[in-house]
Amino acid sequence: MLPVVAIVGRPNVGKSTLFNALTRTRDALVADMPGVTRDRQYGISDVGDTACVLIDTGGLVGQAEGIDYLTARQVHHAIDEAHLVLFVVSAREGLTSEDEAIGQLLRQHNRPALLVGNKIDGTNPDVALAEFAALGLGPALPVAASHRQGMMGLMEKATEMLPALEEEDTDSAEDADRLRLAIVGRPNVGKSTLVNRMLGEERVMAFDLPGTTRDSISTFMEKGGIKYELIDTAGVRRRSRVTDAVEKFSIVKALQAIDRAHVVVLMLDATEGITDQDTTLLGHILQQGRALVIALNKWDGMEEYDRKQVLSEMDRRLQFVPWARKIRLSALHGSGLKELYRAVKEAWRSATIDMPTPELTRVLLKAFEAHQPPMSQGRTSRLRFAHAGGNLPPRIIIHGNRTDAIPASYKRYLENVFIRHFKLHGTPLQIEFRSGDNPYKDKKNKLTQRQLAKRKRLKKFTKRKSRK
Repeated sequence: MLPVVAIVGRPNVGKSTLFNALTRTRDALVADMPGVTRDRQYGISDVGDTACVLIDTGGLVGQAEGIDYLTARQVHHAIDEAHLVLFVVSAREGLTSEDEAIGQLLRQHNRPALLVGNKIDGTNPDVALAEFAALGLGPALPVAASHRQGMMGLMEKATEMLPALEEEDTDSAEDADRLRLAIVGRPNVGKSTLVNRMLGEERVMAFDLPGTTRDSISTFMEKGGIKYELIDTAGVRRRSRVTDAVEKFSIVKALQAIDRAHVVVLMLDATEGITDQDTTLLGHILQQGRALVIALNKWDGMEEYDRKQVLSEMDRRLQFVPWARKIRLSALHGSGLKELYRAVKEAWRSATIDMPTPELTRVLLKAFEAHQPPMSQGRTSRLRFAHAGGNLPPRIIIHGNRTDAIPASYKRYLENVFIRHFKLHGTPLQIEFRSGDNPYKDKKNKLTQRQLAKRKRLKKFTKRKSRK
């Protein structure tokens, strides 16, 4: 079992920068302003001799209300989980009353703590960190997270303070067979509420305010024998409405989460219907070829007439994804979760299905005999065999002659045939045609002298005949 190390401190002291430096990633969103991080962000650090799980947390402030109160609760959860706490302070700004309050909090939790003096670049560390001795946590370890200075020494000291843990057979967070499930949607549609409901705990902040989630938060869980990596993302608004720099980075992280995911749950607010931004997000998911489940949230609070109107609108506006499951649920009360899990597993199975070449070829030839493509320039295309070209999404490569003349309508016909045969749901299917190489294409037949003479005689003969 890997030891757990939590990074805590007041806002804007460089906790997320330190997290990224120790995990050698850019998983945590970083900006030069307080309050960027709100939820717990997990990562694996392998700096030094001992690997550990790192938890990045939001900044603690004195009077915590609203969002700040929920952030503080997330920090308390992280401290309770941790075997060691890295208490980060700013060498440039010196000791503050908020630092003293956090020091008192750590003593109340009775957790081992290591004082980390960040932002020492451009300062005299001995002078800048001297006043932090008043916290009673020992001498502060000088680091400059933005330049990755002092990382090795920090982890060596942390390793000394970590308790010895019994070795267990544990799975790495980067387990290859883990299903990466991204929850995406517009702001305030209930993404974080759904993640918390699936986990059975308050893992991410859920608040009735658009933009509560700023980063893409990954959490690991196991359900029904399947290992999941749940990715809660920030809400994606129309580009013209985004002016805040942090929100711009949040949207980039959300789109990157779609690229990383195996299955994407697109959450819609049933009370607001389907908006243009929903279809734009859906277009990005399809462009990346991701398996898809569409979740209609807040379904329980609607009248029967409104429900029928939403379903009718969904059938009309989402008719280009007939293969995607549409699940009606309430993230707040948990209704529809069983159907959601079933749809996700079905989409995952379809996206990773193994399609043998003999079976693909049999299905192809049967479909070709039942309905052949239309003729082009007096000639018809011939399809000979098919084989799998990859997964996520499943890709089928079909070989034949004159396949470049096959129209899009016939390609859709073949897609539907394969989808029905292999019972594919929740994933797009890509079909690629390949024609056999023609060795005489773009080559001119060069005549011999004897052929040229014969051609000349024939021309004379035809001229005489035409005169008569």
